Amino acid sequence: MTKRSDYLAANAGRRAPMPGFVLLVRPRDDADDAMRIGITVTKKVGNAVVRNRIKRRFRALAREVLPVHGWRGADHVLIGRLPATDRDWSLLTADLAKALAKARTAPADAPRRPRRRA
Repeated sequence: MTKRSDYLAANAGRRAPMPGFVLLVRPRDDADDAMRIGITVTKKVGNAVVRNRIKRRFRALAREVLPVHGWRGADHVLIGRLPATDRDWSLLTADLAKALAKARTAPADAPRRPRRRA
């Protein structure tokens, strides 16, 4: 995903917080069966080196877990948290599989309003 509007739309989907990330999943309800992934890490987490390391780990994590446990025709957004930098890989994969299962069974959250930009 590359457009901000896609990320804002995903914010209205289902939310599954985990120690290393927050997963947002929103079914697109269109004819496209593709799974889309978006990754974001805020500056609060660390400098550019730390944020890029987390994003690289999340891309590898998505390649490994989403084909098996992901939703067809949905947008998946991973919001990075600081523990993702040194969290064990097996725990991260288990967390993502658990978050996807949790988001699948949980009811949709109330839409959250995006923060205003100054």
